[in-house]
Amino acid sequence: MDPTPQLLAAQHFLLICAVVLGAGAVLAYLADHFRVPDVALFLVAGLGLGPSGAGLVDIAAASTANQLIVLFGAAYILFDGGALMRLRVLKNVWLTVVLLATIGVVVTTAVVGAAIHLVFGLPLVVAFLAGSVVASTDPATLVPVFRQVIVRLRLEQTVIAESACNDAVGAALTFALLLMTEGGEVTAFQAGLSFLWQSLVGVIVGAVAGYSICVAIAHEKLSFLRENLPLATLLVVAAAVLAADHYQASGFMAVFVAGIVVGNKRIFGFAIAADEERQMGDFIATTGLIMRMFIFILLGAQTDLDLLGQHALPAAGIALVLMFIARPLAVILCATPDRRASWTWREMLFLCWTRETGVIPAALATMLVGARAPHADIIAAVTFMAVLSTIVIQATTTPWLARRLQVLEDEEYTW
Repeated sequence: MDPTPQLLAAQHFLLICAVVLGAGAVLAYLADHFRVPDVALFLVAGLGLGPSGAGLVDIAAASTANQLIVLFGAAYILFDGGALMRLRVLKNVWLTVVLLATIGVVVTTAVVGAAIHLVFGLPLVVAFLAGSVVASTDPATLVPVFRQVIVRLRLEQTVIAESACNDAVGAALTFALLLMTEGGEVTAFQAGLSFLWQSLVGVIVGAVAGYSICVAIAHEKLSFLRENLPLATLLVVAAAVLAADHYQASGFMAVFVAGIVVGNKRIFGFAIAADEERQMGDFIATTGLIMRMFIFILLGAQTDLDLLGQHALPAAGIALVLMFIARPLAVILCATPDRRASWTWREMLFLCWTRETGVIPAALATMLVGARAPHADIIAAVTFMAVLSTIVIQATTTPWLARRLQVLEDEEYTW
């Protein structure tokens, strides 16, 4: 009996998964061996494996499979980012984190959006949409960097916390601006209200989901998922995204907040054994790595090389604006008012340089391509160059800069 079209499609998708996982595993090993961010290798590999290269990975951006991978993958990575946050460590720098994750995202969106408008001639609202896509940073890239160089704890936690927070805020802002591009029927005021609704309701949904899963894994009598901790992480991510979507809120914000609650469950009166904690942490790290493989290899595979070549130079210019103008301006405006943190000029400079673009911008760009948003091809090209430029230039030089600025943890420092 001849195989059905459905079976052939399933076999083809399974082949793609095998290629992504096989290539990703090799590249992750090489990245760890040579101490470079793995996402840069995934991105370049996607170009070689996609239709413009070997043709082994050819999932259409608008396909259900692609949207599912990107949506759940980005959500799970945000959950991981939230779980990395330590609220006790952030008590003296919370104002900087909040300002960078909110005002900083808006400032970056405005500066980069204005540059895109001038360079590419896109309508202003579309240019701001593109700016919002690349405005957030990436905990998935920053965490491996901080494993290579141990900087002051409050500095490390500020950067990681900001990157996790601004991912959720950047995603909510992107979808709010996307509404304004749909025929001009939504005003800026309405988009602003949508952004606030998505963010605030997302926080509430995430807090409820995170607390509920803590009960399920750590309550003295109700912990029916204690023996299945990996399952619990998958369940809370799916539940938070779906619940937030039901209330037209940001699923990304919801999973991020859920991650914060789960990662800081002891503060809320929950605790699990140390070996169970390690088991859950190992599963989250492995699953997050798999999601990074798929998101970045798919982004590279779905990038039009002809279009990228056409826009490579101006897109690289936008990446430089992002690194050398937008980021320093955001840090100055957001960190200077935090008198309690008392940031030194060395720490401020380190904050200015440490802002790699990564998973969530890549996922958002892929979603916009799949949704056929206006000028999504240019947005994808700009995102590709921003991810590649910031990771290759900034992530690889961060350890060197930390030593030059003398912000390592082993230095004598009180706060």
